[in-house]
Amino acid sequence: MIKINFPFLLFISFILILSACQKDVEDPLNYKLNSFSYVDQNEQRYGLNELKGKVWIADFIFTSCETICPPMTANMSKLQQEIKKKGIKNVEFVSFSVDPENDKPDVLKTYINKFNADSSQWHLLTGYTQKEIESFAMNNFKIIVQKPKSSDQVIHGTKFFLVDDKGTVKQEYEGVKQVPFEQIINDIKIVQDNAK
Repeated sequence: MIKINFPFLLFISFILILSACQKDVEDPLNYKLNSFSYVDQNEQRYGLNELKGKVWIADFIFTSCETICPPMTANMSKLQQEIKKKGIKNVEFVSFSVDPENDKPDVLKTYINKFNADSSQWHLLTGYTQKEIESFAMNNFKIIVQKPKSSDQVIHGTKFFLVDDKGTVKQEYEGVKQVPFEQIINDIKIVQDNAK
């Protein structure tokens, strides 16, 4: 005769119910990031190790961009302010320069200061080659970064990316026009709750 351990069955049932209740962002991307460590606007090493345990928003920009980067950065700054207004803590912002040859740390620092941003929680990264950032963007975020030889402008994606505390890209959002600020904030809360 098989002996049934009722307390154990109750425990397993409880765990299954809890895991079924855990909410996730809608249609998660679930891209697992490769480890990285670059240099920020303060000439400090910054990468996946420093971001471990934190929820963060990423984008790809460059400082001499004549079209989409200024509105993207303004929108990222607005998102940062909205998050603070709602009292949400421990959200980092990471902007990867797609023009590392020209975007040295001091140039990035001057650039971010124009946008009324809290740069203590916003790291603008450089310190890699053009080929490296092109490969990194495609392999990790599934977006194109390309610098044509005939132009000083760089072709790149315009999305904001939500990354969870384990370094997984959960979702992407429009970063230039009609940015879904409320949806991003709600998704941040979901990802933070799942990290607890």
